[in-house]
Amino acid sequence: MYTEATPELILEAYRQGIFPMAESAESKFFDFYRPEKRGQLSIENLHIPKRLKKTVRQMPYRVSVNKAFEEVIDLCAEKADDRTSTWINKPIRNVFIALHGKGFAHSVECWAETKEGEEELAGGLYGLAIGGVFCGESMVSRYTDASKIALVHLCARLWKARFEILDTQFTNAHLEQFGVYDVRQEDYELAIKTAMHKKCDFLLNNFSDLNEFDLIEEYISKGNLC
Repeated sequence: MYTEATPELILEAYRQGIFPMAESAESKFFDFYRPEKRGQLSIENLHIPKRLKKTVRQMPYRVSVNKAFEEVIDLCAEKADDRTSTWINKPIRNVFIALHGKGFAHSVECWAETKEGEEELAGGLYGLAIGGVFCGESMVSRYTDASKIALVHLCARLWKARFEILDTQFTNAHLEQFGVYDVRQEDYELAIKTAMHKKCDFLLNNFSDLNEFDLIEEYISKGNLC
């Protein structure tokens, strides 16, 4: 059991194929996990349900990247009707904020316009990028489809940046609609040995003129999605 974590410790853990989790948000401790199987999503061939694909193209929310990392992780850690407990405790929160500051952890945010004409965080996701591997950590919605839309935008970005692996750690019913599948832990560890050494730019700095709308259209229109 651990009570403190450094960015270096967490990065080394992910390079070995293991990841940290706490028993609850209130816990002072966390541990590292190595499950027998790992959940994965296809970056290039993400399955997007027909209704969701239409919604994504309508851009009901303003989508941003790395504009509110702390807000996203805090929203993911909050309890709600659909989330009675979470595994994100203070040590994990703090080390991921540090990893964000070092350019490894990233967030995708969806913003909704309120009746007062202001913006409110509707939902989003965050994760860790090492080379050509993106390890999804958590996603959350407070408005309809916000986390789902954030996931499609994430995959579009990973596809454009030529990432190879999108790890979800586990499979669950929510991710089944996107085509989540299991791989053996040993196969995952073998795959990341090379993929984590690949140079990929999550921020797409070489595509400075590319906005989220154009990125989504290019991704959805490329003809390879289910």
